[in-house]
Amino acid sequence: MPHLKVNGVELFYEFKGREDGELLILNNGVFMNTASWAFQLPALCQHYRVLTYDMRGQGRSEHPASDYSLELHTEDLVALMDALDLPKAHMVGTSYGGELNLLMGIHHPERCQSLVIIASVSHSDPLLVAMIERWALAAKLNDGPAFFRLIYADVYSEAFLQQRPELIPMAEARYAELDLPAAVRLIESFQRFNVKADLGRIAVPTCLVSAELDLLKPRQYGELMHRAIPGSEFHLIPGAGHVVVLEKAAEVNTLILGFLAKHPMNP
Repeated sequence: MPHLKVNGVELFYEFKGREDGELLILNNGVFMNTASWAFQLPALCQHYRVLTYDMRGQGRSEHPASDYSLELHTEDLVALMDALDLPKAHMVGTSYGGELNLLMGIHHPERCQSLVIIASVSHSDPLLVAMIERWALAAKLNDGPAFFRLIYADVYSEAFLQQRPELIPMAEARYAELDLPAAVRLIESFQRFNVKADLGRIAVPTCLVSAELDLLKPRQYGELMHRAIPGSEFHLIPGAGHVVVLEKAAEVNTLILGFLAKHPMNP
């Protein structure tokens, strides 16, 4: 399995797709891993060279016991790109990964050909603060299935839960394997995140995608970022909750491919 030690941490990564394609990097949601993009990869790999990787504290990357931050994840990504000799890439991220994309656009625009930011925020208003505080308390119970049961209603739409009930025990089983101390550090990283005042600095082509039924990070966050980021696009996907990359994968893939096609590296 490919790993690289960069910025003091060992990161797991994989390349997929067309070797001659433009580079596209997928940035994970907070408890995702490289396998979580299963509903995007077949479509994206037809057109792009896709790099998936696990951030520190996620999946098959190292889980150091020190504090994490989204700024630190950003420096990890830049170091990984340097080590792999990747000067520039399209960046696609959902939730926590979309927030990392915001930092890439603010601090490392020269490494970003475009940004696709899905179901993400630039800061946390009081309701989101309260929900994430509950997540942190739940993770500290150190019981993966219980943690999942305490948070999953925040991230799926009711229609999806009714249509795909078999996915819930599958997800619960995955959370049983989650490194909960690392999950706490990831949650605390998000709790410190706020780039609302810096959004106007983003000059990279940016596509913001919100989900109509997202209870965790609702559409007003996407609309706020759209107003603040010059020249950005905003799209609302109907009938989906926060895990829109799963619930409405085809719609998400169409938006990603359509936006990236408008911003090629070599027009």
